[in-house]
Amino acid sequence: MPHPALPAWLAVSHRRMIRVSDLRLPVDHTDDALRRELCRLLGIKPDELLQFKVIKRSPDARQRSGVNFHYIIDASVKEEARHQARWSKLRQIEAAPDTAYHFDLTPRPGPADRPIIVGTGPCGLFCGLILARLGWKPILLERGMAAGPRAKEVMAFWRSGGTLDPDNNTQFGEGGAGTFSDGKLYTRIKDKANRMRFLLDEMVAHGAPEDILTNGRPHIGTDRLIKMVTSIRKEMESLGAEFRFSTRVTDLIVSETPERQVLGVKLSDGSELRSGTVVMAVGHSARDIFSVLHTRGVFLEQKSFSVGLRIEHPQALVDKARWGCHAGNPALGAAYYSHSHHASNGRACYTFCMCPGGLVVAAASEPNHLVTNGMSSYSRSESNANTALMVEILPSDYDTAHPLAKELGPGHPLAGIHYQRWLEERAFKLGGSNYHAPVQMVGDFLTGKTPRPPMSVVPSYRPGVTPAQLSDCLPAFVTQAIREGITAFDQDIPGYAHPEAVLTGVETRSSSPIRVTRDDDSLQSLNTPGLYPGGEGAGYAGGIISAAVDGMKIAEAIAGRFAPCSATPAS
Repeated sequence: MPHPALPAWLAVSHRRMIRVSDLRLPVDHTDDALRRELCRLLGIKPDELLQFKVIKRSPDARQRSGVNFHYIIDASVKEEARHQARWSKLRQIEAAPDTAYHFDLTPRPGPADRPIIVGTGPCGLFCGLILARLGWKPILLERGMAAGPRAKEVMAFWRSGGTLDPDNNTQFGEGGAGTFSDGKLYTRIKDKANRMRFLLDEMVAHGAPEDILTNGRPHIGTDRLIKMVTSIRKEMESLGAEFRFSTRVTDLIVSETPERQVLGVKLSDGSELRSGTVVMAVGHSARDIFSVLHTRGVFLEQKSFSVGLRIEHPQALVDKARWGCHAGNPALGAAYYSHSHHASNGRACYTFCMCPGGLVVAAASEPNHLVTNGMSSYSRSESNANTALMVEILPSDYDTAHPLAKELGPGHPLAGIHYQRWLEERAFKLGGSNYHAPVQMVGDFLTGKTPRPPMSVVPSYRPGVTPAQLSDCLPAFVTQAIREGITAFDQDIPGYAHPEAVLTGVETRSSSPIRVTRDDDSLQSLNTPGLYPGGEGAGYAGGIISAAVDGMKIAEAIAGRFAPCSATPAS
């Protein structure tokens, strides 16, 4: 009989691994030191440790003593029953949780018509992967090119500007907007069903670096993302999935009955695809699709979004501020940060999509608009660090800015899109109407002085930059909040408000300004059965992992609709 005072998990400990949390070691520790510290915490001899596996490894610079690595480790031990009484008193030790994804992926009969997935970003891609493994041969429609040709076109535009292709750019094409980003896989969403672990394992199997399985803030990088999404596509195609690139959806076909059942989609070549299952995984920039959905009476609602500027500092400055004497240590890599500040006008300024050792890139998807974003390769080896400094725009702000947004009236679901366009058009003109971005040194931005050309910090944005007064392309309350935020962040990162740090505008695509509202259980549109809105564009995600998780949920929901005997994981 187990000791009556012991927690229940210890009574069955032989069936499960033991999890040890908050194991701390200095930056330059050896593998042997990790093993010794684990044995010390468990109170065992080295030969009693059967095996162990690192679950998470994160640097922590919050202590005055310097930078440490924090570990979470799963282990198995000989004769663990002898140690149970001691372990029960330690908060650091518990049963290792089940991390398996339990959705049944055994092929099974599905719908009579093939599911249609619009968009090949993380949501569409992983929704399609699940459906393909079920044997349902989804059709994936993508307005842009496959990842390889897409990358060549995008980088050519970055080098020289010229004509922007509205169907193949930083926002549209295989892999979605996340393909040209840092490839961050960090998220705060809850994940009781272990979909995130499944995603990370799949990414590694398709070419992502193995350290994403253990890194506390994992990232892939644009260079490896392109190879990874290509590999996933090839597996899906081997299972019967069909990818149609350079194929733009122009309309949604809905029955003219009160039930409003989805019947399929119309394409830019004039053809139609019929299906009673359509997944809209279009991303936050598919403004023409949002207009189509609104015209077809699909229920949409306004949602807040954020706008701001990209700020660049020398990466060495950030490394010194975060890692101190350990700056430059290859075990730590390029330092990152995350901050927020509540400004005196009631708005919050916060950092978003911080890219250590990265670039500020051109991210517009419509001609004569200018949008910025941040990107890093896996190595994060560029000389500058950049992040977006963002301020939230509320639906109540929409009718106070863009003339068309005012004309649409309060509550119109597309008003936020017109607000975004208004800011992007102003930035385009401010930069010279040639896709050069308006830039300003921090010192001039904070004081409102006449902009001068950048000096010690070289802007990384291509195809080029133009010194400009950035307050001219932002709402006044956004300018005020960012100015206060820069000053506040300087307290934690000395030099953050350095006069020669560089700001580049404007960033508007942190999230979708609409929500395509859906039923919480079926994940179908509230008033259009068979339509599954998902990912960032529909307002249900905020990054690669959360979008991919949402795509998996939609695939599970579709499977439950047509094969209700299948086991669906908890949300």
